[in-house]
This record gives sequence, structure tokens and C-alpha cells, in this order.
Amino acid sequence: MGGILQFLGDFLEQLFVKGFWGIIKGFGLGVANIFNVPAYVKIFKNHSSTLGVGGIIAGAVCMLLVLVLLAAIIFLLVLLIKKYVRFRKTVVNQEELLNEVATLNREVMKLSIEKDKILAMKVSQLGLRPGENPYLEAADGSTPAAEGEEKNDETELDPTLDEDYSRFYKLTQVDLEMAEYVPPVYDNEITLPGIIDMYRNFAASRMGLYYEHRTLRLFLAAFASTRLIILQGISGTGKTSLPYSFGKFLQNDAIIASVQPSWRDRTELFGYFNEFTKRFNETEVLKKMYEATYKEDIYLTILDEMNIARVEYYFAEMLSILEMPSRDEWIVSLVPSVWPTDPKHLFDGKLKLPDNMWYIGTINNDDSTFAVTDKVYDRAIPIDINTKGKYFEAPWTDNLTLSYKHLEAMFAECKEKYKVSEESLRKLAELDDYVIEHFRLAFGNRIVKQLQDFVPAYVGCGGTEIDGLDFVLCHKILRKFESLNLSFIRDEIAGLITYLNKHFGKSNMMESKEYLERLQKMI
Repeated sequence: MGGILQFLGDFLEQLFVKGFWGIIKGFGLGVANIFNVPAYVKIFKNHSSTLGVGGIIAGAVCMLLVLVLLAAIIFLLVLLIKKYVRFRKTVVNQEELLNEVATLNREVMKLSIEKDKILAMKVSQLGLRPGENPYLEAADGSTPAAEGEEKNDETELDPTLDEDYSRFYKLTQVDLEMAEYVPPVYDNEITLPGIIDMYRNFAASRMGLYYEHRTLRLFLAAFASTRLIILQGISGTGKTSLPYSFGKFLQNDAIIASVQPSWRDRTELFGYFNEFTKRFNETEVLKKMYEATYKEDIYLTILDEMNIARVEYYFAEMLSILEMPSRDEWIVSLVPSVWPTDPKHLFDGKLKLPDNMWYIGTINNDDSTFAVTDKVYDRAIPIDINTKGKYFEAPWTDNLTLSYKHLEAMFAECKEKYKVSEESLRKLAELDDYVIEHFRLAFGNRIVKQLQDFVPAYVGCGGTEIDGLDFVLCHKILRKFESLNLSFIRDEIAGLITYLNKHFGKSNMMESKEYLERLQKMI
């Protein structure tokens, strides 16, 4: 037994006393020797007699450099330790946040369960079972009650209360409001240039917004060729203010739908049917669409920051529907069944999109947004707003009462009066062949149709045909060049500029040429 104890004593003495303590003692002696100033002074004195003046100076410099190096090493070590501590703190905070999120999710689930229980209690008070249709009458004309329960005056539904019966509460309210609607007296004498001048003065005098004539010509002419208009450019140039103030000018406020990153499907625009409550959760956009079916006013829906989510996700169905050649086919399905208490302008659970509503999207191209695809751009008229309007004195201007039928009648008149010339169409066809040959891109029938609608309206608004063609070419065709490898088409771009000068004149198609020159500088 004594031998084992002696063995353990010697082992532990070697491990801890001579081992670990030796390490600690040696580290302490090392640090003490590093900062042993008297030893450095002694060394310096011992060698000063043999170094001479130059050697002493060189030795002092060397000592200083060594000290600076040691200080730098110590500083880096301290900096690394601080960074590590901050990193660990961030990791710990993230773990705490994840735990809090998980706890909140559990609480939300509990609250959802409680909400469902409360809704179930409310449904049972009406004498119904969850999922039972309260609006389908029994054979004797009464409303069915829950099994095992007798109907009484307190639980019986009052058929005079439309909000208790209609699953479309907001749309039913529109029906009630429109029952006594009297159409206003529309100004059917106003011209397209008159609308632009009047609105420009209205925006300047009453809202402090200043727009150039060209921007307003493009904006109004776009109404003639598409239902989707995209306003893009740098922030703060009045992209949202333009359609918003135009709605004020027409005495029919635009509805602003602020797009969210979470938007994924059509329910963000229209709403959805809740199978449990048997109610359709309507959006304000849907309410405005329904209201527009009663009136001839011009309605604007602003999709603010429309590319903060993927446009082709939440607006895909609208893009397809609005592309239908006949407006009778502009139909969106809301619910699969029909109830007798559904709003008046719904048929078979469907809504016909109003002819008098346009959709205005605003876009900021930055790192926080998604790129807008060709599918969207091809169906829209994109307008760049990159400059702030200059101040000008404007007279106080009243609002305008404008019917969409009069607006479209003016567009139709422009299409006959300012029809795109055969010479311009021929030049565009030749340009199409040139672009196909050198860039493997084509105009497409959709763009040609938009051009034939847009350019006459632009001329009718006070512009020129060549400028209208220039705008369409720049924003509908040349824009596609950005998706190509610019380094491989640099020479081809220079050739296209020469082609435009030769066939359209050096003083024409300036916007397209400037755009091509900017592309060259990007290479």
C-alpha cells in the first residue's frame, strides 16, 4: 500500500508541480524578462564601449523596432480576442432570438386554436354547424338550425340584414351605396392636349407637383395601348405622386396597393374565401374593381413598389386575363359556387374586370427588389421618370369629370386620324430584320400592336410620330439588349447606331441612340 502511495505522490508531483506549475512559472518568468528594463539597460551599457556612436544609434533603432513589433503583435491579439467575443455574443443573441421566435410561434398556434373555438361558439349560437351554409334555405323557406336545437327569435337570422347574409360584405355595401347613385355630368368636350395642360396646372397649383409635357404625353398615351403602365426610375422623382394626383384631378382617388415581399399569389389582390367563417375576405382593390363596374369614371390602381415581390407571381393571372383580345373574356373567378345573396354584379361566382380601370406599377431598381421579367415588360408600357420637374407658375385649376368612354373615343379617333404611316411601318419591318440578324431579337406581334395604338395617341397628345416610334423602340426593343453579353455585341451596337442615322436621320431617334451609347460605355 505504501509503495502505491509513494508512486502516486511522485506521479502527481511530476505532472502538476514540475509540469503545469513549471509552465505557469516559466510563462511568468518569460513575461517578467520581457519587461525587465534594468536588464536591457545593463546589456546596453555592457556593449556601449564596443559599439561606438554609430553602433549605439543603430542598436537604439533596433530596440525601438523590436518594441514596436511586439506592441503590434499584442494589439493584434487584443483585437482578435475582441472580435471573437463580439462574434460569440452575436451567435448567442441569434440563438436567443430563435428561441423567442419558436416561443412566439407556439403562442400564435395557441391563439389560433382559441380563435377557432370562439368562432365555433358564434356559429353554434346561430343554430348552425361549422361548415354549414347559413344562406341556403330549407324547403319550407326557413334557415336550417343545428341538429338537436330548436330555432328561436334570438338565433334566427334576420333576412333584412344584408351584412349577415352576404359572404361579400364590402361588395354588398357597394351595391347598397350604388342603389341611389346618380352619374355626374361628364366633360365630353375636353381634348387630349386639354387634359394634359389642365392636369399639369392642377398638379402644380394645388399639389405642388411639377411634370414635363413629354412625361404627361407618354403617361396619357399609354392608356390607349395597355392596362398596365410601369413608372420606373430613381426614388423621389414623383412616380407614385403622378397617378395619385391624377386620381385627385379626376375626382376619383386612386387605390394604393403597397406590395409586400411576402406576396406570392392572386389572393393578395382579390382576397380569399374562408371556408370556416363562410366569408370572402375582400381586399380594397377588389372593392374598387367592383365599384368601377357601376360607373364610367376612370379608376387607377397603384401597385406601389411592385417589384419588391415577384410580379409574375401575384399578377400572373391578371397579365393573362388582360391579354385576352375581347373584354368579355376579362373574367376572374372568385368562388366556385353561387349563393342567392351574392353581390349583383357577380355571375356564377365570377367578376368581369372593369373596362375603366388601369393598373400603375412603380419600380425602384436596387438590391432590395427583383428584376422585372420580359413577360411583364412586354405587356406593359414602361416610362422612365429620372428627373424632378422644374417649378413653373400655374393658374389655379379645377378638377375634371372625365368618362373613360370619352377618353377611349378620343384614342379611337387618334388611331384613325394619326395612323402610323406606311413608310414608318416599312422602316420598322426592315429594322426588325436587322435586329434579328445581328442580335437574335425580334419585335413580336404584341409590340407592333401596342405601337399602332400608342403612337397615334401620343401624336394626339401633342407629340410627333417619330418621337413616339423612338420611345417604343427604346423601351420595348432595345431594353432587351441588357440581357445579352454586351462585350460580344459592342461592334454590333455601333452598327445599329449607324443604321438608325441612315434610315431615320441623324436628328431623329435620339432617345434610342443615347440609350445605345450608354450601353457601349458599360462595356
